[in-house]
Amino acid sequence: MKVVTFGELMLRLEPPGYFRFVQTENLTATFGGAEANVAISLANFGVDSYYVTKLPDHEIGQAAVNSLRRFGVNTQYIVRGGPRVGIYYNERGASQRGSKCIYDRAGSSIQLSKPEDFDWKQIMQGCKAFHITGITPALGPNLVKSCIQAAEEAHKAGAIVSLDLNYRAKLWSREEANKAMTELCKHVDICVANEDDAADVFGIKAENTDTTKGELSTEGYKSVARQLMERFSFKKVAITLRTSINANRNDWQALLYDGKDFFFSKKYEVWIVDRVGGGDSFTAGLIYSLLSGKTSQEAVEFAVAASCLKHTIEGDFNMVSVAEVEKLASGNASGRIQR
Repeated sequence: MKVVTFGELMLRLEPPGYFRFVQTENLTATFGGAEANVAISLANFGVDSYYVTKLPDHEIGQAAVNSLRRFGVNTQYIVRGGPRVGIYYNERGASQRGSKCIYDRAGSSIQLSKPEDFDWKQIMQGCKAFHITGITPALGPNLVKSCIQAAEEAHKAGAIVSLDLNYRAKLWSREEANKAMTELCKHVDICVANEDDAADVFGIKAENTDTTKGELSTEGYKSVARQLMERFSFKKVAITLRTSINANRNDWQALLYDGKDFFFSKKYEVWIVDRVGGGDSFTAGLIYSLLSGKTSQEAVEFAVAASCLKHTIEGDFNMVSVAEVEKLASGNASGRIQR
């Protein structure tokens, strides 16, 4: 079961614990990035996972590649070259102080890449699913073209194409996102989004919902899923539902819509260790579930449980097994010590 993801793998630098940028004298270095997070989750689930990007041919680029290999992600299609690894700085929030993310990605190897750098016909041979996000095309018109070419070749290979809208206001404007994503979504089968992404990219808003006040409307989310499917003829739409009580406490749930029925997962009260990668772990769980033949209800339950566990793990990557996710999805949420 071969799955391919495409995006930017970045160096993640952050102060230890809950120190602020202006307060710390040390930064911890790890790696992360939305599509890489999905690839690693899938590898941990036993999927034949491939990650595609472009990284410089020096020691930091090699360290980035090694961060994928240690979890079993196949890196044979990673292109080497270009000047630098993109960086993001992460400051963890606490209580009523939200987390902060600062990008340093201009001029990175992938941002300067050309569509002809990637042999998508070869890469997609035997592929069952291909995943991208709205972050990669935000890096420039060249990446928009690469994403579209990849999705087209994935479909030719008989693969399903999934997309997480993932709007990032620090990378591009709503107008730029709308233009590019409208074109890209013509090649997508499964769309993952939240209410903010749908509103920012396509102007589709959930009625009677205010995420800053923790006010969520079930009917509003159904409407968002329905409008997305009607506009782009997706086969499935998944909407994540996050009630942010504060930076450390969230309620976490999701729905899956197949064009006919809505499937809601159970709701989890999550105490957050690290929120980054939460949506990526949900998407990976959804892809794994659908490829494994799970029902729609089973798929959304597995995906939300996987994401719930990710919120308890340091770093971008969701280092959990299928058995651990299924245990939580089945109802064992006690967190009791295992011995």
